[in-house]
Amino acid sequence: MSTPRSLDLPPGVVAATVQTPRGRFAVHHAQVEHPRAHVLLVPGWTGSKEDFTPLLPLVAGAGFSVTAYDQRGQHETSADDADDFSLGALAADAAALAEALGTTRVHLLGHSFGGLVAQTAVIEHTARWASLSLLCTGPAALGASPERPLDELVARLDGPEPIGDVYRALKASSLGTHPPEIETFLLRRFEANSRVGLRAFTQHLLDAPDRVAEVAATGLPAWVGRGAGDDAWPHAVQDDLAARLGTTVQVVPGADHSPAVENPVGLAAAWLPFLEDLS
Repeated sequence: MSTPRSLDLPPGVVAATVQTPRGRFAVHHAQVEHPRAHVLLVPGWTGSKEDFTPLLPLVAGAGFSVTAYDQRGQHETSADDADDFSLGALAADAAALAEALGTTRVHLLGHSFGGLVAQTAVIEHTARWASLSLLCTGPAALGASPERPLDELVARLDGPEPIGDVYRALKASSLGTHPPEIETFLLRRFEANSRVGLRAFTQHLLDAPDRVAEVAATGLPAWVGRGAGDDAWPHAVQDDLAARLGTTVQVVPGADHSPAVENPVGLAAAWLPFLEDLS
């Protein structure tokens, strides 16, 4: 779960919604008048577009228009309980957004769980993308552990417990450690999640298959990065993911699992040369 350090939009970043044939998506945009290309950013499990906001001006400053969005059922993008929350459907959402942005091919980055969505998107909608970037993610399911009891969370989401109480139990060790406006935002964002969608996202983190061979077969240029202290997918697993995609992991210093908020300047330095070489 990424924790923003500020809720203020930087100069040049605007909040908007984008209408697609698959629904309306809440976004943060930074637009460039004559962009080198467009970049689409997919947030993670309990995240949102705000996970990328500090990065957007840096991407725009390099000449790229960039859009971060709330996935279906996340934060300010609404969803119905009957919606399809499969990885294939979430990937189709990303492709629909790319098409709605009005550019032929888009650079795609997925963070954490968003990396599983992004991998599915390039497999199933290859022609839509110019490249794939994977940040703090892995080749398949993260799985449950004592530190990350995702299976217990699925059970809680299946029960009657109010979603705010689920959040408080999940974040018990860190409640009260952030400024009040950030604490309020984190709770509001979690409570805004579709409960059915959050359960589906969590289940994907428990059982998503490894499709890296299919990603590699697309032939799309790939970039892989993580924070130096990333604590989700093991570093060796991420190293292997990168090797299978014909690259090596770019490590962002001074960052853990959320480099876009923890060290956006370091992330931009590690990532933007990849995009610039392709544009």
